[in-house]
Amino acid sequence: MLYKLDWEKTQQKFKEYWAKENHDRPLISITAPRDGYKKNLPKAPEKLEERWLDTDYVIKRGRENMAATYYGGEAFPMNWPNLGPDIFGATFGCDIIFEEDTSYAKPIIDNWHDQPLVFDPQNKWWQKMMHMTEAMVADAKGDYFVGITDLHAGADGLVSLRGPENLCLDLYDHLEVVKKALFQLLPVFQKQLDTLYDMTTKNLAGSSNWMGVWHPEKWYVTSSDFICMISEEQFEHFVLPELLEEINWLSERTIFHLDGPGALKHLDRLLEIPNLSGIQWVYGAGQPTAAHWVPILKKIQNAGKLIQVEIVPEDLDVLLEELNPEGVMYFTKPRQTEEEAKAIIKKMENAYKKKLY
Repeated sequence: MLYKLDWEKTQQKFKEYWAKENHDRPLISITAPRDGYKKNLPKAPEKLEERWLDTDYVIKRGRENMAATYYGGEAFPMNWPNLGPDIFGATFGCDIIFEEDTSYAKPIIDNWHDQPLVFDPQNKWWQKMMHMTEAMVADAKGDYFVGITDLHAGADGLVSLRGPENLCLDLYDHLEVVKKALFQLLPVFQKQLDTLYDMTTKNLAGSSNWMGVWHPEKWYVTSSDFICMISEEQFEHFVLPELLEEINWLSERTIFHLDGPGALKHLDRLLEIPNLSGIQWVYGAGQPTAAHWVPILKKIQNAGKLIQVEIVPEDLDVLLEELNPEGVMYFTKPRQTEEEAKAIIKKMENAYKKKLY
């Protein structure tokens, strides 16, 4: 791997993480500007939409960003086709509205009787996603990892198609219809994930995605941001049956993206799921950082699940004292210098040496 010379060592650390055998320290994904490198990004297209859709530009920008980056700990260079979190819904016919840093879908289901859920493999967004993935694989040639795009099936997929407010009302007015719709999305999600996995493994073995975790086989994030808006009872009857199918299909190769304090009411139920490997806890903007959430993180660890959580350096003293390293992965926003990033890794290594000896 061109931008990560210790890739074999990094793969071994991830294998230890999934097995909860990383006894020496938690994993950490940490980056910084590469010492002595002057970044020279390609000129961005004038149209906002083309900054997302111009495959050649996206690849060149990604390569230059990777060349300019120091990848510390278990961070690794990856480019993945990113058209925003509603791409899965778009493959059923939604259009995508692009903004500077994100995108969103235009819901298309006005009522459940006149608009059946149909996935057309010739859908323009699915064709674009396959084209971008193929182009990245052709460009990478092992220099960097090509990740799988952000597929939100389940309730979040229905949010793309119906809108969050309407879907909330549907839980009272059309519950059986929307429960059936969830299971109509599932086989399409499975087919799309398998297709993209087969494509990306032509570059390098294993799989990854926006979460920045590598696995030697097919793995994927499970998520449902919609659950912040519903009760535990609604989660149990509406979201969970389809979610269990996703998790069991992935067979202990999935980490659930738990997004925001509003989702915490569902944590205990998630921790009861045998085939769920772990939890990514996202405390959210404006909330205290990871050290504040030690009781939540310890609950996850005590349930035998993996942890992935964003930290700031000031969190480390508390986290290194309170959590065991096994099955824990931290990630940080980019640091200012390589030296700063390396110092954080060294601090983690030294903390557990002291505990061992």
